[in-house]
Amino acid sequence: MKYLLLPFLVLLVLSGFALKYSKGNKVSIINQQARAKLINPEGRTVGTRISVPEGFERIKTESGLLRYFRNLQVKPFKAPVLLFNGNLKNRQDVHAAIINMEIGKKDLQQCADAVMRLRAEYLFKQKNYAAIHFNFTSGDKAAYTKYAEGYRPVFNRNKVIWLKKAAVNYTYSVFRNYMDLVFSYAGTASLEKELIAVSGLKNIKPGDVLIRGGFPGHAVMVIDVALNSKTGEIIYLLSQSYMPAQEIHILKNPNNRKLSPWYSAASSDNINTPEWTFSASQLKRFSTW
Repeated sequence: MKYLLLPFLVLLVLSGFALKYSKGNKVSIINQQARAKLINPEGRTVGTRISVPEGFERIKTESGLLRYFRNLQVKPFKAPVLLFNGNLKNRQDVHAAIINMEIGKKDLQQCADAVMRLRAEYLFKQKNYAAIHFNFTSGDKAAYTKYAEGYRPVFNRNKVIWLKKAAVNYTYSVFRNYMDLVFSYAGTASLEKELIAVSGLKNIKPGDVLIRGGFPGHAVMVIDVALNSKTGEIIYLLSQSYMPAQEIHILKNPNNRKLSPWYSAASSDNINTPEWTFSASQLKRFSTW
């Protein structure tokens, strides 16, 4: 009798497995379809490449900064993230889009550097040169206007002295040389000290920074925010570079594939990005833009 029942039991088990697989596969397909709706392969800017989930709208503002972020050019769909030397980043599963911006040929523009680069690029385009300044890890201020006026730093033990060594030059090439100087002598430890705390993710704004200062530390920048007016839920996009120096890219959300690449401000205190976990208390902001 038991031998007669055996084929029936095998068939029953296989049927259950097939049903479970079918349900799991259906959920996977639904998630893939949801993600596909949020990514427009034809979009050439952040704002046109990445859509918002149903029920959400990008926040409306007259902010030039937000327009700048949304109009940043992105590389072609499915392009890989490249390192400073042209090699592939070892992980190609963390990005939803890549900012189409050169990063130089040296291992300089890493995590905090990408935050400073995006800020400085915006201010340079606004010709707000006086607002472009960062602190070296030593605590010494490095102002773009001083560099453009021809002054160069001389490092004497723990002191930095600026000496006149070049003609006045406010061209973009000089600006890029200045940024490489900043990348060489500043990082997450110094940048964290320049920022002010933000009281909770509910107050998140474009241009804010999640940062853990240290050696090593990490930093990512908020480059867009959207709101569900009915529920009040806020979602946001994060961009990063990493080590070694690599192209700036918009991060996927590894914990919510349906919402990805957006992150929800209603999540727990921990913000889990593909390569770093931050706490909500590590949300900081530049005092002015």
